[in-house]
Amino acid sequence: MKNVKKLIAVALCAVMVLVAFAGCSSKSNTYKVGICQLVQHEALDAATKGFKEALVAKLGDKVEFDYQNAAGDSATCATIANNFVAGGYDLIMANATPALQAAVAATTSVPIVATSITDYATALEISDWKGTTGMNVTGTSDLAPLSEQAAMIKELFPNVKKVGILYCSAEANSVYQAKVIAEELKKASIPSKAYTCSDSNDVAAATTSACADCDVIYIPTDNTMASCTETVNAVAEAAKVPIIAGEENICRGCGVATLSINYYDIGYAAGEMAAQILTEGKDPATMEIQSAPKVTKEYNKTLCDALGVKIPEGYTEVPPAAE
Repeated sequence: MKNVKKLIAVALCAVMVLVAFAGCSSKSNTYKVGICQLVQHEALDAATKGFKEALVAKLGDKVEFDYQNAAGDSATCATIANNFVAGGYDLIMANATPALQAAVAATTSVPIVATSITDYATALEISDWKGTTGMNVTGTSDLAPLSEQAAMIKELFPNVKKVGILYCSAEANSVYQAKVIAEELKKASIPSKAYTCSDSNDVAAATTSACADCDVIYIPTDNTMASCTETVNAVAEAAKVPIIAGEENICRGCGVATLSINYYDIGYAAGEMAAQILTEGKDPATMEIQSAPKVTKEYNKTLCDALGVKIPEGYTEVPPAAE
């Protein structure tokens, strides 16, 4: 009887081991990817959508996503990133600069693929930039040519007297763009001045100041401004001050024109890079940062008509918001 019990016990243990092994095997075939998105607005949403669809196209049901939105708060980004690391996730996708910075602070080993980053050298404080990060980070950039955006201001408003550069000073990507666009405007003999806010609570006041002092406003690819376009437009349209936007979503909400990239495209490219890391063992430290394959001149017909802005040939109407 004792021998029978022993045999049963051994058999049960063997079954448990096989079940456990099968569970581990199944788990090992599924990649856990954590997505930290700074804030919800159309541009970042499109990048996240592209990222997920690229990974699903490559991996099918072998990828599992944990999407977390930080609601514009950098501290929340840090909490999300730390939770991903503690949860043993295979890869972190960081959507926007504060999300990337939080992920980098949380881990030096888990691969990080970022998107919607204007300048990786600025975001990661890399002084000798060579196209790769040299660390557990790679991804895609949302930077449209700032020299061409400055040229767009001159093209649409040849008699402009002063350009107000409106952005959130808490966003490193925006600080970088503001500096570069100011230099480009200076080359074109166009005076400019920065008008900043620290968060969404100051957007209306900063916009009011810019409209009082300037006859044209430029807004870079700024996440705070992108989530507050209604507030910006309420002030600027009433003041009859046109806005040149750094990307399509801001243009749709409060701008007359933009030289824009496609955020879905850069998100999709980031997803393809993530698939290479997960399935091919690619090292993010040596993977070159990718840029948008094309830029498009777009205009907001409603605001152009309201402000009397004449758009030359070569521009397409900004598409409606995705549902």
